[in-house]
Amino acid sequence: MSTARTRALTAAVLASLLLVALPSAPVAAAPATPQSRPVPPHIVGEKTVPAYSYADAIRESVWVETRADSDGDGVRDRVAVDLVRPWEAAAAGVRVPVLMDASPYYLCCGRGNESERKTYDAAGVIAKAPLFYDNYFVPRGYAFAAVDLAGTARSTGCEDVGGPAEVGSAKAVVEWLNGRGRAFTADGRPVNAAWSTGRVGMIGKSWDGSVANGVAATGVPGLATIVPISAISSWYDYQRYNGVLRAADYPGYLHSYVNGRTDEACADELARLRADSAEESGDYNGYWAQRDYRPAAGKVRASVFVAHGVNDLNVTTNQFARWWQELAEQGVPRKLWLYQAGHEDPFDVRRAEWVTALHRWLDYWLQGLRNGVMNEPRVDLETAPGTWTTQRDWPAAGTRAVRVALGGGDGVTGTLGGRRARPGTERAYADESLTESALVAEPSTATPGRLVFLSGALTAPVRISGSPSVRLRVRVDRPTTELTARLVDYGTAERINYGSSEGVRTLGTESCWGASTPADDACYRDTEEITEVTDHAVLTRGWLDAAHHRSLRFSTPLRPDRWYTVTVPLNAYDAVLPAGHVLGLVLGQSDPEFTETDDRNATVRVDLGRSELTLPLAGRAGLPPVAAVPPVVTVPPAQPAPARTTPHDKRQVP
Repeated sequence: MSTARTRALTAAVLASLLLVALPSAPVAAAPATPQSRPVPPHIVGEKTVPAYSYADAIRESVWVETRADSDGDGVRDRVAVDLVRPWEAAAAGVRVPVLMDASPYYLCCGRGNESERKTYDAAGVIAKAPLFYDNYFVPRGYAFAAVDLAGTARSTGCEDVGGPAEVGSAKAVVEWLNGRGRAFTADGRPVNAAWSTGRVGMIGKSWDGSVANGVAATGVPGLATIVPISAISSWYDYQRYNGVLRAADYPGYLHSYVNGRTDEACADELARLRADSAEESGDYNGYWAQRDYRPAAGKVRASVFVAHGVNDLNVTTNQFARWWQELAEQGVPRKLWLYQAGHEDPFDVRRAEWVTALHRWLDYWLQGLRNGVMNEPRVDLETAPGTWTTQRDWPAAGTRAVRVALGGGDGVTGTLGGRRARPGTERAYADESLTESALVAEPSTATPGRLVFLSGALTAPVRISGSPSVRLRVRVDRPTTELTARLVDYGTAERINYGSSEGVRTLGTESCWGASTPADDACYRDTEEITEVTDHAVLTRGWLDAAHHRSLRFSTPLRPDRWYTVTVPLNAYDAVLPAGHVLGLVLGQSDPEFTETDDRNATVRVDLGRSELTLPLAGRAGLPPVAAVPPVVTVPPAQPAPARTTPHDKRQVP
């Protein structure tokens, strides 16, 4: 069923391009004949090429009217859209598709590794659009639209942080580009987008990519593809970790960070964000449902090209993994890049290859060029620093959920794999609010505030591909507590250091990607991955408010005389653990580096015989049999894991 829908959507895209008699969107280059329109100069074979002057491009600003009045002033919000499009194509009557980046960051904070902001000439016309998209794609027969989301920069309205006003403001631009909305110049004159083919692609990193996910989830016609990079698919999962607060007043913080209006104009919206987000309970409610795009995957008409770093601690990996799964179940055409860095754009990880991949993807979905991109492996995966491979899908083919028993071990360190502890074998740990480095250091040593379980030394490489989880049978002496779990790779290896700068350093050299003007150059400082040899690394993490063990929609306070079965989901990951390494599971409670909670000082008792780890393992290799006494692993507590070269900032902006 999914495969059939994928084929149907792909066929529909190509058919629509054939049926629209536009010289800018042929399916294949062909000699001009009386029966066919001439192929525009930006298409050569099955590829777009630079054919138009970037310096002479049309640069203009319009304000698109939305359906919302988020600031309550009695007037519909209007969002500013800065456009760059090829003049020669317009003069020849060649309509062009649109690549669009809708962002809250264009004036407040900047975009990309160099924090570029929009700049304007004396007449208020866009002079510089951040990033390389306009420099590279406008000469190749695309228009570029840089959209200020409602309530930000030059737009009216108020930011509602992933909500209907924000998503609706970007959706309104897609509709206008398809002739279904209204827009105006700065002096109030109506303006249309007759120059557009109506085929729109949305792209963006972090918050920008999250908006692309949200707009796609509305099913708006005309949105042909999205490229969400390190993007959110559920704002609840971004600001709450299974009932645990990531940081206090997070919705208010994010609103204030990007909102371009005065405090008075948006005071009511800010108050609603704070009240409706239910910080006191941590519950998933209607507010969060409005900002959860995954249930609407069945509405998605666009293809989706996802890119995400497996060590992203800002927008965690469950954001892409659960969205990817929903899209797969709906048969949405899709592609995925996974890399070892943290919260990074692939432009700063694998630049030349990324630009090529993006170019081919957009040529296929926006220009209708049959370049074979959909016949290639769906996934590009960085398996180790600088080492890339391709595979058919993700998780890896043949991945299976393997249940791993917990054993009592020597009483200090438990075992992972091998003989399961007898039901009733208990281990207890109190809440010590340990830092991550203290939590995972010296796993063979007794440390208050944690439980550690170690596998035997791996006899063959073991690949984790997917989303692990830990099912625990617990008794807690408080109504609730935060439960945390980490998987740790103990063993020496060269790894990405993603703590201080997301795993990438900026160099002194530059490379150029497209055409330039004096105001807007296409050159960006080169980057490289930061690696170091370390003796352990935290692979993935998970958090749960124990009182939300039945549902995220409500809490069920725990009784101290009762045992409960709870599941702590860990973030998705993909990694190969080399032979000789040891896999560790580390359990803790409150996690001050990553979360905020007032529910501290509990003691948790775990029934090992009724608890287990579930690992998504690819291939035949698994954890080896382990002796009753686990191996001794030494990790100096003073040596941080690669992720912790600097303190983790739990309150970030996407």
